[in-house]
Amino acid sequence: MQVRKDVRIGKDLVAASAIPLVLAILDEGETYGYAILKRIDELSGGEMEWTDGMLYPLLHRLDRLGYVEARWDSPEGARRRRYYRITPAGQDALSEHRRQWEVVAGALQNAWHTFKAVSQTPLTGAVEA
Repeated sequence: MQVRKDVRIGKDLVAASAIPLVLAILDEGETYGYAILKRIDELSGGEMEWTDGMLYPLLHRLDRLGYVEARWDSPEGARRRRYYRITPAGQDALSEHRRQWEVVAGALQNAWHTFKAVSQTPLTGAVEA
């Protein structure tokens, strides 16, 4: 049986990834808040736990920035929901965030590769007992 470690992602990293993550989800298509929360859970394999209190202020901010548009809808037989979709300005912002994250991810991969290579190098001049 495999034991899963409890991964805690720091709030600074969650905050830094919030805008590109939500914009990427909205780039898949129009959706509502609860579905966004479920998609974040799916994409992170359950490792990122977001709450309404994290998501809705971000969606309001993205709306103010012009990155998303929101509309209310009441599908037949369902309760009224607010749906969000990405705007052209949001797609431009997503492209820029992606470019920046690719640079950061590449730098981290290079740093970790160097660290791994250095940490696996045998010590020279060590005295054995």
